[in-house]
Amino acid sequence: MSDFGGGDDDAGDVGGYEEVLDDLSDDNAEPYIYEDDEPKEDGPGAEDPDGVEQDPNGPNNVVVGGDPGAAAAAKTEQKNTVKNMKEKRVPNEKRSTTPYMTKYERARVLGTRALQISGNAPVLIDVEGMTDPLQIAIKELREKKIPLVVRRYLPDGWYEDWTCEELL
Repeated sequence: MSDFGGGDDDAGDVGGYEEVLDDLSDDNAEPYIYEDDEPKEDGPGAEDPDGVEQDPNGPNNVVVGGDPGAAAAAKTEQKNTVKNMKEKRVPNEKRSTTPYMTKYERARVLGTRALQISGNAPVLIDVEGMTDPLQIAIKELREKKIPLVVRRYLPDGWYEDWTCEELL
């Protein structure tokens, strides 16, 4: 028995809708083309001869505004290269940030060092029967023996490197 109220002898029968289904299954009908589906001649969304859409902002989605000279310099500058990153390092004698370790840096250094110690990294202090990696990392920090470097990024993209021995 079915839920739509028809009899049990309806196997394959769709009720009184056969005529509607026959009208919908017309194989000779042409598909309707909406106005948005037509290719544009030029401008945003236009197609190249190879079928690729043209980008309205030019290559790399860069919108040039403001100083055209700075935009030209930005195009020629190589962004993520090792040489470029090393040039952004502030020399140790010209560092401007405080020589004090923040609580966030302390938490990151202790967590990183504890993870290293739990992964069987060599311990740089006398452990005296200690087994907790976090307690060992805290003792290493207190004795300034942690071999990690804190990198502080500045708002202008430059960075300063501080060793854990230098930070108070």
